[in-house]
Amino acid sequence: MKLTIVPVAVASFSALFLAGCQSTAPETWFLDEQRVNSEQATAEPSREPEVQQEQPLSLQAVPELALGTGYLKDQATAQAATVPEQDLWQRIRQQLQFKAPENPRLQAQRNWYLSHPDYLERVGKRAEPFLHLIVEEIEKRQLPMDLVLLPIVESAFDPFAYSHGSASGVWQFIPGTARHYGLDINWWYDGRRDVYAATHAALDYLEDLYDYFDGNWMHALAAYNSGQGRVGRAIRKNQRAGKPTDFWSLDLPRETRAYVPKLLALSDILANSEKYGIVWYPIENQPQLEVVELPAQIDLAKAADMAGMPLELLHTYNSAYNRWSTAPSGPHRLLLPQQNAQQFEQAIANSDPKQWLSWQRHQVRSGESLLTIAKQYHTSVEVIQQVNDISSHIIRAGEFLLIPVASNELSDYTLSQGQRLLATQDRQRDGSKTEYVVQAGDTLWDISRMYDVGTRELAKWNGMAPGDFLRPGQKLVIWSKNSSSSERAAGLIRTITYQVRNGDSLARIADKFNVSIRDIEQWNNINRSRYLQPGQRLTLKVDVTNVSG
Repeated sequence: MKLTIVPVAVASFSALFLAGCQSTAPETWFLDEQRVNSEQATAEPSREPEVQQEQPLSLQAVPELALGTGYLKDQATAQAATVPEQDLWQRIRQQLQFKAPENPRLQAQRNWYLSHPDYLERVGKRAEPFLHLIVEEIEKRQLPMDLVLLPIVESAFDPFAYSHGSASGVWQFIPGTARHYGLDINWWYDGRRDVYAATHAALDYLEDLYDYFDGNWMHALAAYNSGQGRVGRAIRKNQRAGKPTDFWSLDLPRETRAYVPKLLALSDILANSEKYGIVWYPIENQPQLEVVELPAQIDLAKAADMAGMPLELLHTYNSAYNRWSTAPSGPHRLLLPQQNAQQFEQAIANSDPKQWLSWQRHQVRSGESLLTIAKQYHTSVEVIQQVNDISSHIIRAGEFLLIPVASNELSDYTLSQGQRLLATQDRQRDGSKTEYVVQAGDTLWDISRMYDVGTRELAKWNGMAPGDFLRPGQKLVIWSKNSSSSERAAGLIRTITYQVRNGDSLARIADKFNVSIRDIEQWNNINRSRYLQPGQRLTLKVDVTNVSG
């Protein structure tokens, strides 16, 4: 049995970059372009401002950075202070590199942060466990220390932040880019929420973007938000028009135009905290967590007990795990406070890996296979084979197998992905609650129109992003404004617009919305003898309390 405990301060990191990426066309190999259509997930009550109208900024008036076209790693001059700082923010402050000249976009973002010191306080508290490990890795790679502030822009340091395009985690990876950089996403584990792994992946990604854009960090940061292809096309468009190609001059989406100024504003505020009267939440300049690598799957409740800490706290540091244990095929990595890590190491050394999980004795029935049994218990064939010393896939009816399962006290594990969703959907909100079962072809937009609610609110109530796809049979909750007694007696009538899909007919639409074909004809001045066309829009007057689900 091998147990590896690595202090985060000296942890060695392996590169996740996949060879050959740089030779691929810029429009194809970076996958983050879909994120640009969304605002960043911050889990905060108010949104940072955008400058709606601004004067064009010339390259001469607003150069990229005081450093020139970008920060060159091999020319880095900023080093940590000889005398170690007691406060981690001071250590960061001494190594900040980005210094952009004043302009309206930067001023707008800085003014928002300065007027919301409570926001910076909350972000600091969330960042405290993880900030030191990110600082260490940035220093090791000799990257601009300003990048440590990027998770504030991306997620407000919330590992569970989730935005449009299915971006998740403190670094806000979408699934495609996450997998491209080696982050697994499966039923058991979502590497985007693994702060340790996602930090390495994000810095790999940023380094690749920096290299692709010839050492221009402003272009690289813009591409991290909106995609390499989009930024590359904006640069080429300006080149063809004879315009400057600095970040400030590019025709980029609204979100991206605010994204880079947010980071620059935070860097400026930290660099000049006394000037702005901002006191950052104090964080000790010491490793908060240690990386513990286990050789086998472990029940998270047992791990918490062995480490002498509450399960909820363990899950706070290890939010990538969707279920009651680490994934059968790994990773089996845990981030633990130093004191707890030492206790955990002693407990692990005095235990057998078979004690790390609870087991159920399963009698094989006729027609069952290792695959069907593995699916039934949400584990893998390989784990069942290893536990039961089976070298083949052959099993016989009547024989018994040991299967790893959640321990009894975790039968209602409230930190699993499913339980978190239920908690979100069950949270009491204003209005009356309705449950809706998704049907084939439904979208959040359709359902929001049907119930006269906002798409963003509907997504939030169900732990989703507004751009997420729905699957038939999925259950949603909808919170409608309280109606009067007369409205409830007569039903709640809403006028909605319905877009015809492939296979739709008047009969099917009428049945779906509990209206008559004649009504649909009258509302839309159409005749049932004419075929409906996909994409055609119909006006419907629907009693949303009586829609078939």
